[in-house]
Amino acid sequence: MSASDRKVVQKFGGSETLEGAGVRLRRMFGNGEVPLLDPFLLLDNFGSSNPVDYLAGFPWHPHRGIETVTYMLNGNVEHEDSLGNSGVIGGGEVQWMSAGSGILHQEMPKRIEGTMSGFQLWVNLPRRLKMEVPSYRGLRADDIPVVRREDESVVKVVAGEFNGVEGPVRGIPVDPTYLDVQLPAGIAIRLPTRRGHTAFAQAISGSGAFGPPRSKDPPTTLRPGETPESSGATRAGETSLFDDGDAVEARAGDEGLRFLFVTGRPLREPVAWYGPIVMNTREEILEARRDLERGTFIRSQKVINEI
Repeated sequence: MSASDRKVVQKFGGSETLEGAGVRLRRMFGNGEVPLLDPFLLLDNFGSSNPVDYLAGFPWHPHRGIETVTYMLNGNVEHEDSLGNSGVIGGGEVQWMSAGSGILHQEMPKRIEGTMSGFQLWVNLPRRLKMEVPSYRGLRADDIPVVRREDESVVKVVAGEFNGVEGPVRGIPVDPTYLDVQLPAGIAIRLPTRRGHTAFAQAISGSGAFGPPRSKDPPTTLRPGETPESSGATRAGETSLFDDGDAVEARAGDEGLRFLFVTGRPLREPVAWYGPIVMNTREEILEARRDLERGTFIRSQKVINEI
């Protein structure tokens, strides 16, 4: 164990909510947690085996000043934007979209047999880039490199680097890491991090623990002064936020553990938030609302497709 290993400082169980035209999802964190997870603004976990919960989808809506990262685990989402771009995000695929100065788009899940599931993360843009030209990075499943270790753990690298393998999403202002980590039962892994960067993990399935090993204490046993919110134990559906340090250690329980691991450089800038629009000042939000009313929201007549 290293003294620089990060520990869990807070956990989020999320709350059920309706978004879009009536999609049922669990919001792991959002507006109420700003600036705790800076530069990350929102994480939605959507998934259901009942098509009624998701088929209404997310009809046309605006974004400005942020990046949205959609990662589908199972199922398909058709997307389309106001400039004529369209496509499908399928299981194992990622769309990393920078809304920049503004874009109108829609995302419509399609009916499948079994469970439709995935995540959407909002990443803040720095003040200097909030009004830049929008861009897309669309990743097929086979575009995402996979690190397979001898202990049978598997790490998919979307952004950042792990074990010498770099993800295909690069040049993002907050220098993010975005990993999908799968650990067999009883296996541990150490994930290096940059000091000063925000880091969190979202447990997808199974159970386990994050942070320095607790000697022989079961991870579900609380130590003196410890609370359930700050213990390292985790289970499916929980988000764990870490303190500062050089790495996070994760250990799988008897069921194994799969989780998203995300880090990024904080912006430490003011946040003004109005629905899907995130700027720095109230005046900028009012300007965005006027643009929507006047039909001048779209400042750029193109979207850069970077992959």
